[in-house]
Amino acid sequence: MQPQNCFSIFLAVALLTFGSVSSAEDATDMADMSELADTSGVNVDVTTVNVNQADAATIARVLSGIGLMRAQAIVDYRRENGPFYAAEELTAIDGIGQITVERNRSRITTR
Repeated sequence: MQPQNCFSIFLAVALLTFGSVSSAEDATDMADMSELADTSGVNVDVTTVNVNQADAATIARVLSGIGLMRAQAIVDYRRENGPFYAAEELTAIDGIGQITVERNRSRITTR
């Protein structure tokens, strides 16, 4: 297969996989998530995250709908206000609503 054909196929798959970006914030979150790729060669499937201990990159990787910027806001909030005692407390962070918390309830731990 010619190199140009390989690139065309790759581009088509990428467009089908990622679709279009709906806002500048979504584009930023997608760019932020690309920085979170595991390059160690070890595939670790993390299904829960302790929002009182994890760094922003881990929070963003595990929680659906939380980009690196909001994950950093979680880290900053807990530094300023102390630990979270329940997942619902994440709604105190600008941009995180009850729907996001419910979507991620099984992934969030506080202990």
